[in-house]
Amino acid sequence: MTDSVFAQALGSDLDRLHPQMRRRFGLTPDGENACVGRGVMDEVWRGAAVTVPFLWFGAWRNILVPRAGTQVPFVIENYCYVDSLGRDTTTFVRTFEFPRNRRSRFDATMVYDRPAGRVLDYLGTHQHLAVDLDLSVDERGGLVLRSGAQRFYEGRLGFSFPMIASGTAELHEYFDDGAGVYRIDLTVSNPLIGPVFGYRGSFTCDFSSIDASEIPSSVKPRREEPRG
Repeated sequence: MTDSVFAQALGSDLDRLHPQMRRRFGLTPDGENACVGRGVMDEVWRGAAVTVPFLWFGAWRNILVPRAGTQVPFVIENYCYVDSLGRDTTTFVRTFEFPRNRRSRFDATMVYDRPAGRVLDYLGTHQHLAVDLDLSVDERGGLVLRSGAQRFYEGRLGFSFPMIASGTAELHEYFDDGAGVYRIDLTVSNPLIGPVFGYRGSFTCDFSSIDASEIPSSVKPRREEPRG
């Protein structure tokens, strides 16, 4: 059985993860390969008014969430499969259900970048944005993800995306033994305008092993980008 995308990146630090975190980030195509989480975001927030056009532009391809609210129900769908390029791929598709039947999605697919020894995060429905992720384990046995360099790809076009025109993300996730839930907190910031958007909440997960043909096509990207 292959190691998960995250196990490969964490190496020996994997043993420091809480057992429930190891399970959640341990999906593999040939083992337990499905984890669907359901819960409530205590808050989904966005920054100053200047961030709104930026957020709505990102929402066009499910890269950012332009809406804000409290007590927002959400689903996070993690499936691990082998993509058409032969890469073990884990989906991170977050769907937020805002009042009045308004829905927002934030899509990502993650692969292990072996030469760089880190996780590569493709954002959006068409994997336009490739983001380097640095992973670490905190004192709670939780996972901390910090985004790094970013590249934009579209057709034959490809270039390093300037950070001044983008955002850097920091995500903290851990398992709360007392409440029996996963807790998550994400902040995306821009070096010029400060906080852009984020969310914090909690959820529970259902794990399963399903046939690759049963993985919903709706969570997979519409285009797969071979460049890292």
